[in-house]
Amino acid sequence: MVIKSGGVNLRATKDRNFDDIAEKFSRNIYGTTKGEIRQAVLWQDLEHLLSLMPQRPLRILDAGGGEGAMACEMAARGHQVIFCDISAEMLKRAELAAAEKGVSQQIQFIHCAAKDVSDHLEQPVDLVLFHAVLEWVQDQRGTLEALIQCLQPAGMLSLMFYNYNALLFRNITLGNFGYIEAGMQKKKKRTLSPDRPLEPQQVYNWLDEMQMVTICKSGVRVFHDYAQNKQQQQQQDFAALLALELRYCRQEPFVSLGRYIHVIAQKPNESNVKDEL
Repeated sequence: MVIKSGGVNLRATKDRNFDDIAEKFSRNIYGTTKGEIRQAVLWQDLEHLLSLMPQRPLRILDAGGGEGAMACEMAARGHQVIFCDISAEMLKRAELAAAEKGVSQQIQFIHCAAKDVSDHLEQPVDLVLFHAVLEWVQDQRGTLEALIQCLQPAGMLSLMFYNYNALLFRNITLGNFGYIEAGMQKKKKRTLSPDRPLEPQQVYNWLDEMQMVTICKSGVRVFHDYAQNKQQQQQQDFAALLALELRYCRQEPFVSLGRYIHVIAQKPNESNVKDEL
């Protein structure tokens, strides 16, 4: 295990840092049915993605990796992982998780914002994981572009972002019309509601402008968050709900209704770019 300090200036950045609510983050993101669905949909997509990539140990960048669950699993599969997070508390939790799973030697931990991680890379990576982070950063397009630049030619991006349209649809179904008219602005700073939800078409346009080729899209929680009976979400019918989430997550109109949208995209080969030019 190699640990680097990125010299993070927390006063200078306006990206969200979860140091102050790390425990709340852990309970609400990882320890819930919504977290279970999120992981299930992601891994359904990632299993397919990994089958398409070279069958060798990959260099994987997990940018804004939280408590390190994804990084640890990728390391356990034999890949070399570079993990970065702006939160020192999350970095510590990820480091402890790696130690508990015996994969510390395969993960490099870097304390820095996602946008700055390229300063610490010795070479490009095969795969970038960027899950549920873009909606928390100030310079969204710039951060996404910086991470794509970390990819080698033909490298893959796994991007999951918070869907503005799903947030709008949910508030309409709840009758929160005043909240909608006010722009759906957050009222509390210490909440897990993202600062900057993204309109999917804007993200797709950015990827096109960066010459990324979209391979597939999945909606994450296309049914769960709209259920009226919360007990069904959490108890007796959860297995049936999860099966439906996995079945319909790649089909429209359900993709566009997902609370999050997961996009897998590929960077073109340099030769292909030259041909296009």
